[in-house]
Amino acid sequence: MKIVIGQGSCGIAAGAEKVRSALLDCDIDNAEISITGCIGMCYLEPIVDIYDDGELTRLVKVSENDAPKIAEYTKTKDKSLVADLIVTDEDNEFLTKQTRIALRRCGVINPEEISAYIEADGYTALEKAVKSMTPEEVIEVIKTSGLAGRGGAGFPTWFKWNAARQSEGDEKYLICNADEGDPGAFMDRAVIESDPHNLIEGMLIGAYAIGAKHAVVYVRAEYPLAIKRLERAIKQAEEKGIIGNNIFGTDFSCDFYIKAGAGAFVCGEETALIESLEGHRGMPRLKPPFPAQSGFWRKPSNINNVETFANVGWIINNGGEAFAAMGTEGSKGTKVFAVTGKVKRSGLVEIPMGKTLRDVIFDIGGGMKTDKPFKAVQMGGPSGGCIPADLIDTVIDYKALGATGAIMGSGGMVVMDESTCMVGMAKFFLDFTAKESCGKCIHCRIGTKRMLEMLDRITKGEGKEGDIELLEELCYSIKDGALCGLGQTAPNPVLTTIKYFRDEYEAHINDKKCPAGECSDLVEYTIIADKCRGCTLCAHNCPVDAISGVVKKPHEIDQNKCIKCGKCYSSCKFNAIIKA
Repeated sequence: MKIVIGQGSCGIAAGAEKVRSALLDCDIDNAEISITGCIGMCYLEPIVDIYDDGELTRLVKVSENDAPKIAEYTKTKDKSLVADLIVTDEDNEFLTKQTRIALRRCGVINPEEISAYIEADGYTALEKAVKSMTPEEVIEVIKTSGLAGRGGAGFPTWFKWNAARQSEGDEKYLICNADEGDPGAFMDRAVIESDPHNLIEGMLIGAYAIGAKHAVVYVRAEYPLAIKRLERAIKQAEEKGIIGNNIFGTDFSCDFYIKAGAGAFVCGEETALIESLEGHRGMPRLKPPFPAQSGFWRKPSNINNVETFANVGWIINNGGEAFAAMGTEGSKGTKVFAVTGKVKRSGLVEIPMGKTLRDVIFDIGGGMKTDKPFKAVQMGGPSGGCIPADLIDTVIDYKALGATGAIMGSGGMVVMDESTCMVGMAKFFLDFTAKESCGKCIHCRIGTKRMLEMLDRITKGEGKEGDIELLEELCYSIKDGALCGLGQTAPNPVLTTIKYFRDEYEAHINDKKCPAGECSDLVEYTIIADKCRGCTLCAHNCPVDAISGVVKKPHEIDQNKCIKCGKCYSSCKFNAIIKA
């Protein structure tokens, strides 16, 4: 028998390490206790998997207090002891309705042991590539697969590899972009934490294909667990002779190292990332020349993100045709999404391209957590856009999502219900991009700041006629004038919210009202006398003594004192307080 505790960042944050310590204290002699990474069911963490003669019993939302009955279950096999912890059939559908390639080993193997990866067919694709395929044949398989860069742009992977391969020079670099700066995105972190050797294998195959002897992982310093496990994986692979000289007894040699970035969003842009790698301030370079011709230290370089490399080993072992058989005509294979927000089942979802937003949000994600109507989904982070409820059946591929004004992006998917203010949502992302602008372009540096100021005024009830048109004008000016892709896409959240939710902007400006009731400056809390029981709970919770009245008599709110904190609204047990 084997007990496996999920210990990705989400699991540890939920208390998985306490669960593991409690189980170890139980002195369970008849079972091996091990760890794994995140299986993607973040909303059910901590998760404990018990394997017994090939049978899996998955326990969810486990606490350290459950350790004794889990220990007893391992001895008696009496499932009634843990019946309240066993995952439901409904929650199991979260995984069974997915198709996992990049995530195929996440939450299954021990990420800290290379032996677990090798037992799961790890490094067989690398051995196949370097022993029985030429670099050109590797690139041809990737071309057949139709694998596009999963970092957001969706550029054909084979084309970038081929360009770097054909560039002159003996010194070339393969770089992995693991910066992952989008709010709400955590796919790359989960892959590195849960299956670091898969990233290493994919990168080594890529390095072999382009002729690189050096591989670099640029990962954000805010991912300490990912860095720790990747460092351990690199050391183990070096000890096995998988990284270093004459890999698998061939002429191919490649070294690996990690660069921890300071967390600048702009370093998700490949040339800004290269500048940071060289020790400079992360700011985009003019292109051309492209990195394939002049990249890291002005040498031919190739950059892909974590998810892109995570697919490579599977493609080499199973063939490009197998990967291309999934997805749509223009978007092949699977895509990983980090589903967050007002959805019941939040976590990592990997599905074939061609599924719809409805499939992800309602079929896999379980629909709205609050049971309020679905309103919109933000795709692609600050570079993406909001897709409204009436486009819920949009197909997930690069072309279809682009037609809505959003983008696939790296895979962030923030789900919103009717309580979300779309003007506030646009303001949130503009606040992020304005702060994260590297400042090199006037359009991006100043334009995003001016847009943020306008959105701030609108959400405070200080908007005026012509603001919407001016916002649109600024958006298109920034798109046309910004140097890099991040600056050019920064206006997308504003443009899409204006396109689909213009009535909300008009309500803020003309009526000085927030239809969602989320903008505190535009909200007024009122007590309905007929419903008020005079329990005084609201008055006790008011931090500024804005509520007056006597016991068992209707109370009143002094609007001049009210700071719109909402504590009275949330504390009322009789629905006697309304906000409008």
